[in-house]
Amino acid sequence: MEIRRTVRVKLDVDSEAAALLEDTVDAFLWSAQYVVDHAFEGEHVTTSKTTLDDETYDDIREQTGGFNGGLVQAARNKAAEACRSVVARWKQGKAASKPEFTSPHVVYDHRTATFHDEYVTLATTEGRVRADYVLPNDACGTPHGKYLLADDYETTGAELHYRDGDWMLHIHCKREVESDTSDQAATENGTVLGVDLGVDNIAVTSTGRFWSGDEFNHWRREYEQHRSDLQQCGTRWAHEAIKAVSRTEAGRFKTLLHRIANELIAEARKTGCTVIAFEDLTGIRERTNASWGHKWAFDRLYEYAEYKAATHGIAVEQVNPADTSRRCSHCGFTDSNNRDGETFGCGECGYENHADYNAAKNIGLRYLRRTQTGGDGGAPLGVRLNSGMLTVNGGYSPGSPEAGTEVHAETRERGG
Repeated sequence: MEIRRTVRVKLDVDSEAAALLEDTVDAFLWSAQYVVDHAFEGEHVTTSKTTLDDETYDDIREQTGGFNGGLVQAARNKAAEACRSVVARWKQGKAASKPEFTSPHVVYDHRTATFHDEYVTLATTEGRVRADYVLPNDACGTPHGKYLLADDYETTGAELHYRDGDWMLHIHCKREVESDTSDQAATENGTVLGVDLGVDNIAVTSTGRFWSGDEFNHWRREYEQHRSDLQQCGTRWAHEAIKAVSRTEAGRFKTLLHRIANELIAEARKTGCTVIAFEDLTGIRERTNASWGHKWAFDRLYEYAEYKAATHGIAVEQVNPADTSRRCSHCGFTDSNNRDGETFGCGECGYENHADYNAAKNIGLRYLRRTQTGGDGGAPLGVRLNSGMLTVNGGYSPGSPEAGTEVHAETRERGG
């Protein structure tokens, strides 16, 4: 199993190197935009990397005066990914426009960057420049020490970013580990932990664990009000203060989301789950009336859970969320009237419970049914509940006598 980490490192560069890096950023963004513009010229948007490379590579090299070939290809890859995202949204009936590349960054790999313990050399518009890492005095316990400087992690590439006058290199590292869950256990005894995301409750699991959104929502309103007050000033000081507030906000929320992700993993391990199933995050704002801030939080939570779970041999997947909030996890009856705010009440069988908890079970069931293989040993056995297991056909298997009896736990009478 492969574990991936990204370490952000500030770079120390002299003025001459900084000027070359600025030129390189401009050339990279221009190249990516050129590819996108070309992709959108025809009747259909071109998304094939091979086709885009054949049709744009020579033109870009010529018009940029011989921009580094590896960086041209990296820009092409970035453009192709952006085009595919647009086409995917169109297929889902979502609005999306032609991508515009404005954020200052460059994508590097081992052809265009050489990574050392204390510095990196980066390809630019005119040869390579050296940039020293700005590392903590004691890297022990930091991401720099745990991943970047660790012998068991391999550096695979990086993204160079320029923000607030600083050059930051986001270095990608990976290593191979053996899962602490055997292949046989994963296929024969695997279970799924379903997770529903929302505004009032950031996360709810099929085992009945709730993570309230009260703290997140309170601080989000506080920070928005603070920014609004500063914007009224319109001064340079206010502009700098707004950026500082945003950094503080992001730091606070990342700490909160890391904690929730850690507790999600602990819940999965405690209940013997080998898969954590989230709803597909595409279009979640429309489904949940979430803000952009919530969408950012959902993305980060999924990202944190994914890489933390990998350490323990737990897979993290996304499933189609259609009707998971309106479907009865007990009998399968689906109707918009089943849900009333936080309350779920099935109009067919009378099953009642918290709506987010019902949705979490449905998300687990959706993954279970997607991977069901007809008993050939390739599918998990069921969705983990607080007091038992929900099987793919809707049956309920009670847990051990020590199983919990929380408010949202299931009983045999309810059938899971």
